[in-house]
Amino acid sequence: MSCAETSAGTVQTSSEVSWEAAYLRFETPEQETRKFIGRLRRLGASSWPKDSRIVELFCGRGNGLHALERLGFRNLDGVDLSPRLVAEYQGPATCHVADCRLLPFSTSSKDIAIVQGGLHHLVRLPEDLDQVFAEIRRVLTRNGRVLFVEPWRTPFLTLVHFIAEKPVARRLSAKLDALATMIEHERQTYEQWLSQPELISVLAKRHFVPLRESFAGGKWNFVGKPVS
Repeated sequence: MSCAETSAGTVQTSSEVSWEAAYLRFETPEQETRKFIGRLRRLGASSWPKDSRIVELFCGRGNGLHALERLGFRNLDGVDLSPRLVAEYQGPATCHVADCRLLPFSTSSKDIAIVQGGLHHLVRLPEDLDQVFAEIRRVLTRNGRVLFVEPWRTPFLTLVHFIAEKPVARRLSAKLDALATMIEHERQTYEQWLSQPELISVLAKRHFVPLRESFAGGKWNFVGKPVS
């Protein structure tokens, strides 16, 4: 593992520790990696040049990076605010413990930026989201690409929430219990995100021209390029 400490040490709250513990038991690393491989393929990653300079924001324990490695990409960086999660990663990518609102990369230094389930953790909307989008635009080349996958309030997600709130369902399914625990510990930012789809969509399109966008399975899937 290559890990660059690029921000001051952070003290985690008990809620953050509990969320991370639930995240780590929600899926095995192999399950998450396979999920990411399928998702990246569906969203067009197979057509990206293999020498693309790729950064994954909110990379967590690095299974998105493992998925990119298996797809043949080698020029990889990851960024996450959690030293604990970054320490889980073992691989050739360079991981940075840093704030995604202030990325540790030079201007126009990346070809592709990916976020898979991190934007909904931002505390302030629209301020934090605008800062992250602006930083992504800064580090991307003119012909760069972004790929976002985030939760979205679709009928499917509403059904999942309904089931996950049932104590019997949580007892019968460790995965549902982990999901419900994560929601409990991120409820403020999670509900804030789900309640403002129009704001998020407008802000995304202020920074990026959509090339592909869909809403399915409780997810917002967005592929775009920087606004000129």
